[in-house]
Amino acid sequence: MTPPLVSRRLIAVSLMALAAGVAACGQGAPAEKAEGEAAAADYERGPHRGRMLRDGDFALEVTIYEDGPEPLFRLYPYLKDKPIDPRQVQAAITLGRLGPKTDRFAFTPENDYLTGPGVVSEPHSFDVAVTATHAGAQHRWTYASYEGRTTIAADAARAGGVTVERVGPAVLGETLPLTGRVEITPEGQAEVHARYPGRVMSLNVQLGTRVSRGQVIARVESSESLQTYAITAPISGMIVAKNVNVGSITGSGEPMLMIGDPTRLHAEFLLYPRDAERVRAGQPVTVKSLAGDYTFNGRIEAVLPSTDLTSQVLIAHVDLPFQGGVWRPGLGVSGVVQVGAGEVPLAVRTKALQPFRDFTVVYARFGTTYEVRMLELGRRTPEWTEVLGGIDPGVEYVVDGAFLIRADVEKSGASHDH
Repeated sequence: MTPPLVSRRLIAVSLMALAAGVAACGQGAPAEKAEGEAAAADYERGPHRGRMLRDGDFALEVTIYEDGPEPLFRLYPYLKDKPIDPRQVQAAITLGRLGPKTDRFAFTPENDYLTGPGVVSEPHSFDVAVTATHAGAQHRWTYASYEGRTTIAADAARAGGVTVERVGPAVLGETLPLTGRVEITPEGQAEVHARYPGRVMSLNVQLGTRVSRGQVIARVESSESLQTYAITAPISGMIVAKNVNVGSITGSGEPMLMIGDPTRLHAEFLLYPRDAERVRAGQPVTVKSLAGDYTFNGRIEAVLPSTDLTSQVLIAHVDLPFQGGVWRPGLGVSGVVQVGAGEVPLAVRTKALQPFRDFTVVYARFGTTYEVRMLELGRRTPEWTEVLGGIDPGVEYVVDGAFLIRADVEKSGASHDH
């Protein structure tokens, strides 16, 4: 008799932080059971802590031996609860997996048990069919042994924000973190000098004063002609440095004023020797404010030496838009520059990765059933992670909402148990 489905509720969390109870089903019903078999969560265990399968006086204990390099089946035969010579028994196991995929094992005697030569690959989640022959009598059992599996209705998954993609190739970009600050570009700065040496007779601006190109900002009396002439702003912008006051004598070579245009900005990132050779003009870069409130995707415009001739540090320049003033001169910024890229044959979204037992997994979707896939991973970037094994190309896996699937799996009680 098939045990009833286990009902559970999936709590769907929306982006607006509204919680709604969503009805969801539990793990799928087990396969047909032989008469007298206990429920999957309450089966009889044998002397080796395996699953005890009985048919009359004959019994077979099914275990997965996991103390070696790879998990292997071991079968212990009994007659009237007494161990018998495994050479008297022929046995086979068929595992039906999601996918669909079928694994078959034939057994040979070894010591006091029968062993299968094939590895029982993860996840240990399958519908099991066991056959055994002893003294001319044939025995057959079927049962479900699931782990990391749950069934969720399509409507419930959509309400929970669950989205999926297919496993396939992806371009992984190798990135390098950077630190720097926002500065006014050289084209956005101008020095204001007196054309002829003399005394400053009037000064119409202070630090922070905004000026327009051609605006009169000071008057100077020439020391030679004693004529007063006007000094105008060479560019529009803001007074960012002031080296004179009324009455000061000009002509020392030092600029009277500095004007900066706060709409003409770039980020300057420090490149230390170990990283400088990897950064080139034209590489994509993401600029973020230190608070993380603002982001800009641009490209490295130039890599130039530092103004400090004794320093080995280089400066990478990234032009920034004004964006209504969100970027300000002197603002600290971080950056991530893509210094290389390569296509890999198999990858998953990094945000889809979840912990499960001692593994990193994604949740594969087959219809309305979700199940863990233990992954062997390669290179990782914030967006993509290379997959070396554990899932087949083209399989759908959960990207958004994976934590909800994980929570439902944990509630299902489908544990690593045999």
